[in-house]
Amino acid sequence: MKTMIEFNKAMMRMPMPWPLWVTIMVAVNVFGAIHFIAAIEAKVVIAAAIAGFVVMASIFGTKGFVRLLGIGHIFWVPMLPWLAVRLGDIGLNGALGYWILAVILVDGFSLIFDAADTVRYLRGERTPITATPGRAG
Repeated sequence: MKTMIEFNKAMMRMPMPWPLWVTIMVAVNVFGAIHFIAAIEAKVVIAAAIAGFVVMASIFGTKGFVRLLGIGHIFWVPMLPWLAVRLGDIGLNGALGYWILAVILVDGFSLIFDAADTVRYLRGERTPITATPGRAG
């Protein structure tokens, strides 16, 4: 629980516009999925969010708030094409379709940043992005 709290505090210490972007991602992925929880697409989005958070919390717990954290979104890589197929079946005829489109756009855009950050980490940019109290970095 302490790691979760520290992780969320570190996210909010990022320079603007990143806290705003994180808020948008949470709103679309989590709150949107809760709204449509009866749909299989929402359950998949929630599962990917939970799995991703576990990966990110593990990385954060060992390395701090580093560029590698975006690798937790790896579960979106198979999810987004599947959602695109589902969107083709559902269409933009209602709120569910528009929510799926929002997930595809927001998560797809985020994956671009995640890929760039992962490459930067692998190339040696391993200094934590934000300070974590009680952690050298």
